[in-house]
Amino acid sequence: MSNCAIILAGGEGKRMKSDKPKPMSLVLGEPMLLWVISALKRAGVDDICVVKGYHKEYIEEFLETLDFPVESVYQKERLGTGHAVMMAKDFLSKHGGNVVILNGDAPFLMSETIENSLKQHLSTGSAATVISAELDDATGYGRIVRDENGNLKAIVEHKDADPETLKINEVNSGGYWFDTEQLLSVLGKIRSDNKAGEYYLPDAVKLLLQSGKTVGAYTAECSDAVLGANDPEQLEELNRIAGEKGYSCK
Repeated sequence: MSNCAIILAGGEGKRMKSDKPKPMSLVLGEPMLLWVISALKRAGVDDICVVKGYHKEYIEEFLETLDFPVESVYQKERLGTGHAVMMAKDFLSKHGGNVVILNGDAPFLMSETIENSLKQHLSTGSAATVISAELDDATGYGRIVRDENGNLKAIVEHKDADPETLKINEVNSGGYWFDTEQLLSVLGKIRSDNKAGEYYLPDAVKLLLQSGKTVGAYTAECSDAVLGANDPEQLEELNRIAGEKGYSCK
């Protein structure tokens, strides 16, 4: 059974004060996108598709420098994470098996997390497995609500959470494993009837749950898996953490 990956890298990152796509921002001198690609390669996932958007030429030029092939698709209108995955529908149909979907600006999601979450995903026969992390302060993150068997019951966004749910410190990292066939079965059913008018990937998880499918959650070995950067200060913090903890994208 083949496994493939989609990396969401179309974001502009307006607060980064850069004309480059946010995943091209540097951590220890390397684009965050390379950190994600390297983790996938170390985990044995070689079939990779990058969804590009804002200033796509920077992504294209970068991918040409790699000594292995990485596909890319263009998200002309950036209408959410679900919409980004829709742009890679042909890639998904071609590969089958299972797909891991990751954010291109989350450099510290490690290869062991990718591997171990896949093992759980396969052993439980889940339609989807959300990669989660436990944080001391979960403010702002979507909470992972589990059922009595430990499977995923819901992902509840911070703004929608009641006081009891806000006590949960397990959060959605934004990384997911999907059975590709199951994902394709619900991808076209995601709706944009929200204030932003966007298509959100977590809605695919919700649709699978509503259809009675098993959805799991795998807790990452390190909470740094959720870290990203929305401004130069946060990017500086990522560089500090990488240096202090000896992280490497190679």
